[in-house]
Amino acid sequence: MIHASTPGHSGTAGQPHHDAASVMPRNDDALLTIGEVAAMVRAPVATLRYWRHIGTGPHSFRVGRGVRYWRTDVTSWLNSQEQSELQLHAGHSPR
Repeated sequence: MIHASTPGHSGTAGQPHHDAASVMPRNDDALLTIGEVAAMVRAPVATLRYWRHIGTGPHSFRVGRGVRYWRTDVTSWLNSQEQSELQLHAGHSPR
């Protein structure tokens, strides 16, 4: 069974659809599995699946039946998490 893609929908909540022409080439990047990303962020695979379901976490996409991540997307997401945490605690004085 083949499903047609709806414009603006990638099949994952909160993640925009990208046309092939709008995606930058990723020749220097590594494609990671969900298990590799789980090990990288030190979270269970189930947590990555949940984040994907609710549209949070690093950007992911399907390749056939598997979910894949670009390494740079994961590291960018981790950096943004760190920055958010630093900004959240910037106004708080140490105890």
